[in-house]
Amino acid sequence: MGSVTSPLLLDTHCLLWWLAEPERLSSTATEAIHRSTAEIFVSAATGWEIATKKRLGKLDIPDDIVAELPAHLGEQGFTPLAVELHHALRAGGYSQSHGDPFDRMLAAQAELEGLTLLSNDQALQTFPCNLLW
Repeated sequence: MGSVTSPLLLDTHCLLWWLAEPERLSSTATEAIHRSTAEIFVSAATGWEIATKKRLGKLDIPDDIVAELPAHLGEQGFTPLAVELHHALRAGGYSQSHGDPFDRMLAAQAELEGLTLLSNDQALQTFPCNLLW
């Protein structure tokens, strides 16, 4: 795989695996992050998802990942991506079936911002965004 030249958006599981369990990433995803010559984005929705699932006991990660997520992103050179109204309208308006509002938001952001979404979520294949895994 050569250099990745399109900007990337990391799905939540992809970010968490990159930070704590890199062996769980596909070789394609690992190479894409390592070799990217474009920006790598992490959505504000990912922070919201991590904090929510941690609070509900659905995500077993160290407290410092939540508390220091902005610092972790900075150390990795990742760029935070805000959730904007047009993202929310697109995410809510998709006709595709996907019960996870966080994933719907990531698909909308990837589509509208021209980003390649790094995700192993097969359900996202029906959404009009570029996927890589």
